Amino acid sequence: MGDTRFIDAAERRARLGVRHRLAGGARAGSAAEVGGALVALHATDPASVFLAVAARSAKGVEPVAAVERALYEDGSLVRMHGMRHTVFVFPSSLATAVQASTTEAAAVRERTTLLKHLAAGSAFDGDWLAETERLVLAELGARGEATGAELGEAVPRLRSTYVYGPGTRQEGVQSVASRVLRVLGMEGRIVRGRPQGSWTSSRFRWATAEARPVQDPAEARAELLGRWLGACGPATEADLTWWTGWKVTDVRKALAAVGAVRVTVAEGAAFVLPEDLGPVPEPEPWAALLPALDPTAMGWRGRDWYLDPEYRAALYDRSGNVGPTVWWNGRIVGGWAQRPDGSLARRLLADVGAEAERAIGAEEERLAGWLGDVRVTPRFRTPLERELSGS
Repeated sequence: MGDTRFIDAAERRARLGVRHRLAGGARAGSAAEVGGALVALHATDPASVFLAVAARSAKGVEPVAAVERALYEDGSLVRMHGMRHTVFVFPSSLATAVQASTTEAAAVRERTTLLKHLAAGSAFDGDWLAETERLVLAELGARGEATGAELGEAVPRLRSTYVYGPGTRQEGVQSVASRVLRVLGMEGRIVRGRPQGSWTSSRFRWATAEARPVQDPAEARAELLGRWLGACGPATEADLTWWTGWKVTDVRKALAAVGAVRVTVAEGAAFVLPEDLGPVPEPEPWAALLPALDPTAMGWRGRDWYLDPEYRAALYDRSGNVGPTVWWNGRIVGGWAQRPDGSLARRLLADVGAEAERAIGAEEERLAGWLGDVRVTPRFRTPLERELSGS
């Protein structure tokens, strides 16, 4: 696969604006469209999913209703563990591929770790865990759905605790419930349903899951990587291994399976799908206010083509989680936050000009109107977000 052509940063930003549904003419008419375009929406912070859809929705789309309909009614989107042990929202059509390519192996490690911790910090063993899981599944089968607290009342075993890391500096008491439900969720035996409370809540109800078809892991990796390259290509090998969490050898096999073509970007060799070699026209100028953990800001390991390295310390936390960002024509140019009184504050870190200022101001007004009385605090706080919010 010899180098075919150079794709510069400007073209990458043009692709981003259109394919990530951020340019005005590319805005989506449903949450399912956004999920399909982005492949995976970060869902560690539940509010981020709704805010990510809101930023990409066409006029007249109600993001909360659209997301809730897709997640809890028509099932076009599903919340599940995926890459890097992180909770995402995926198109339901990709759930089997995500499970087979990524989540299944992580679930095996999670179960092994839990059994090891139980053996070291309690009197519980594998038989005890298996019986606890049986009781949880039976209770969910009878109820239809339940919160973790409700399951703890019905299955007292879930209220048990164990000592994590006995005799070490990390020693502490942990709940059995959270770990058991996590394992069952990662194995695809239960799913997160509608939360208890508003759309910003992380207190989800759980329900039993329908069995997913079995897929060959290599085929699943090719399917997932192909979808992601279509949304985010060109991508370097470093981008792909970081985003998927797979071994380099698995990434390379998946690239070969989809017939990926080597191109060149500023960082060096990168890949696109074979049908994606043509030039991409520049979209109309666009602005966006994206939420913390937005998949566009978190999509690549190499980010210099859309993020000035000088802005990283202000916009990302020490673990690499991005806070709320302001965008202009495919670049991150600032950050924003919500104050305790509900008003929005933003700061531009670059001189973007009057046209951009007006467009960004219009997006800020749109977001403020959509949020109304809702208060959103990112789960992972970043320096600029804390400063702007006054907390």
